[in-house]
Amino acid sequence: MKIFKNIKKQKLWTSIAVISGMILIAGCSKFLERKPLTATLDDLKQGSLEGQSYGMYSSLRYFAGFSGLPWIDFHSVRDDDAEKGSSLSDGAEITAQFENFNYSKEGWAVETYWNDHFAMINLANTQIQTADSLKVSDPASLRNVGEALFFRAYAYFELVKNYGDVPLLNFRVYKAAEAIQPKSPASKIYEQIDKDLALAAQYLPANWNNASGVSTFPGRLTSGAANTLWAQTQLFRKNWSQTAALCRQVIASGQYSLSSTYAGIWKDGLSGAGKNGPESIFEMQSNVGPNRTNNNGSSWGTSQNIRQGGATSAWNLGWGWNTPTQVLVDAWEPSDPRRNGTILFSGQSDDPTTGGYGATLPPYDPNGANGGIQRKYWNKKVYSDPAMRAFTGMINNAGEAAWINHRILRYADVILMLAEAANETGDGVTAAEMVEKIRARARGGNGNILPKITFQNQAQMRTAIKNERRFEFAMEGYRFYDLVRWGDAEAALGSLGYTNRNRFYPIPQKAIDASNGVLKQNPDY
Repeated sequence: MKIFKNIKKQKLWTSIAVISGMILIAGCSKFLERKPLTATLDDLKQGSLEGQSYGMYSSLRYFAGFSGLPWIDFHSVRDDDAEKGSSLSDGAEITAQFENFNYSKEGWAVETYWNDHFAMINLANTQIQTADSLKVSDPASLRNVGEALFFRAYAYFELVKNYGDVPLLNFRVYKAAEAIQPKSPASKIYEQIDKDLALAAQYLPANWNNASGVSTFPGRLTSGAANTLWAQTQLFRKNWSQTAALCRQVIASGQYSLSSTYAGIWKDGLSGAGKNGPESIFEMQSNVGPNRTNNNGSSWGTSQNIRQGGATSAWNLGWGWNTPTQVLVDAWEPSDPRRNGTILFSGQSDDPTTGGYGATLPPYDPNGANGGIQRKYWNKKVYSDPAMRAFTGMINNAGEAAWINHRILRYADVILMLAEAANETGDGVTAAEMVEKIRARARGGNGNILPKITFQNQAQMRTAIKNERRFEFAMEGYRFYDLVRWGDAEAALGSLGYTNRNRFYPIPQKAIDASNGVLKQNPDY
């Protein structure tokens, strides 16, 4: 499996216990059209924290644990609505590990996910310490600090969801031995997340607009992003009142709205209409210029686009990972436009009314013979625009959709988090109102589909919200964690091999070995 295809090589620091692959960012790419940082950290003056911030944004693209196959394995392949995809032989070990819950303590995906998240934490710690040593207080520098705090909280939230207790590193590491730390309870990790996001929300701006109301830094972090992530962390802890308050704050900011059409969220063509749209709270930015110039792309879109055998096959658009299951196809109301806005069907039209481009996919063939493709269904939320393929020159195994953004936080989640929190605190009216906002956008003015759901009782509304989250966020990496926090994972995934211990993943063995026993394996492993 060509897992390193189009993933930039990363310069590694010496292996250490917890961060066995810390990434040294010597400079940043042309992200946001800014000059790369060329000074050393010791040369930094007040205001030069900007370059370190850009390095963390760039790391979202270059660290596979945030935007590549390991992220997909942990976040999507483990649920009942997605599977590994690609050909049967490509990454066959992932099927056993993540689809069938035979977790492994070793392997590229397992180690990369762990390493990349601690590498991001290290980058954030370095920036926070640098700012502290300079005693900065100007708004621009504090914004940079807010960015570092967000990224540290984001990385730790991903770790605590996947591993439970993990080492708490909230300081800059100068020597390898300093990073050898035991695990801290998840409650302590959440305390740090709370502190970081409270300050991030205070330091970050509401937007990055100029006097004309146009964003000068599309995709850059805001106070709304900090509060949305904070709401997610509260939701996972069932802190319903805090979740609702944070969601209401994001809504009241007036910075976001639902996109007019569901399919429009995912458009990443020449017009760029779907990128950084009104619903976008935080997106990983990926851009490629004409004929592969100014390539600031990622493997996010590449890893998930349609795969067809043969390097020059017309539909060999990517690696074909993260594909919908038959379970998801059958669970959907057939009249729900989100179904065709999420799934591409082999042998059928890509359905221009729900985000397609007027093309017909090759037929399904389990052996990939005679021009067929080896999956019945594909993830339409990363479907690449033919015009963009021609513009970038990334056609048929030549980079494939490296320009597609990862929608990390979007406004629909704020709406549905508020619905869930309101329902759990006895406010059924608000819960039903929020659910209706999502369904109204989905039905697109067609009053004959997706009938309005009225509140009858808490249990009925709880089920409605669960279903709405499933279909609104299908293939986006939410469902596994939703099933776990709802206590529904064994019922939904038990037939695939899931047991309660699979709620957490084992810590990579290499990290434990490097710590000389300081770092202990999760108790179920």
